[in-house]
Amino acid sequence: MRSLAILLGACVAFVSGCSSPPPPFKHSTFAMGSTVEFTIEGIPEADARAAVDEAIEDLAYLDAALHAWHPGTLGRINSLLALGGKFTSSPLVLPLIEQTTQLSEQSGGLFNPALGELFALWGFESDDPPMGPPPSDADIARVLAGKPQMSDVRIHGIELESVNPHVKLDFGAYGQGYAADRIIERFKQRGIKNAIVNVSGDVRIIGQHEDRPWRIGIRNPRGEGVIASVLMRGDESLVTSGDYERYFLYQGKRYHHILDPRTGYPSRGVTSVTVIHPTAAVADAAATALMIAGVNDWQEVARRMGVKSVMLVDDQGRVHMNSSMAARVKFEIDPAPQVVIVDTPG
Repeated sequence: MRSLAILLGACVAFVSGCSSPPPPFKHSTFAMGSTVEFTIEGIPEADARAAVDEAIEDLAYLDAALHAWHPGTLGRINSLLALGGKFTSSPLVLPLIEQTTQLSEQSGGLFNPALGELFALWGFESDDPPMGPPPSDADIARVLAGKPQMSDVRIHGIELESVNPHVKLDFGAYGQGYAADRIIERFKQRGIKNAIVNVSGDVRIIGQHEDRPWRIGIRNPRGEGVIASVLMRGDESLVTSGDYERYFLYQGKRYHHILDPRTGYPSRGVTSVTVIHPTAAVADAAATALMIAGVNDWQEVARRMGVKSVMLVDDQGRVHMNSSMAARVKFEIDPAPQVVIVDTPG
């Protein structure tokens, strides 16, 4: 009976002129300081390759424009912000400043791209990973005393100015998600309906994998492989931030790149945060803010930032999440971790 079904299927395809869908096109490259992975389904390889080639060019443009420490557009903007006065800005950067300012306000300042001086002080604005020791309390206090905020940056049409000379923009907790969103929008313009873009853990998907949802793994922050997986279908993003991404060990203590603007030191208590949201840029910013908010305050910060599906792993290995995320998560480790499900009213 099985052979008959296969034969009949082949006959139907022959009569109708149908053909098997092309195999998935997969490609990876290095861009924006990390590995970028593409998967495109349902279109000929030549078309998929052309779309990826265009995406790689776009990534190179974004990297040159938004890099926080290489010479380029953002470096010029930071130099002029420090001088005071109005100046003409790149049109690419203006909408990024507008959205990150809004996200920073929603996060209560926990997401703060104006703190480039602090990131540089810790050595995270470098192509080489920092080795330690951590900066002194006095140096950290000096940077924080400048109180740089995104609200210090003012937009006047196509011009920018800063009312605070201590503002130094660093879009590291936003730019990779923004890049993933931009690539997917380019794919949509080309008529691509099923694809994944993964920019160093910032995942944006459209459509599905053949006849089923995409399954995306969430890295185990303190072990090999993945701690859980999530089914995703349609048009949405999944972003994970963790203390394992960029860090150094000094005298047995881990110092990672997600810095708490309130203390000037790396956030504590949470090892990773995973966020699902329609756009990767917002998910990227929210994952950073929620790492800093910690297990006691993440629900309120998520609510203000418009994020409905969140999973945190604390430094004891417990998983904290809301019911929206719990409905989509499948744990891939045995035994499964202890789970705390909390939903904020309203």
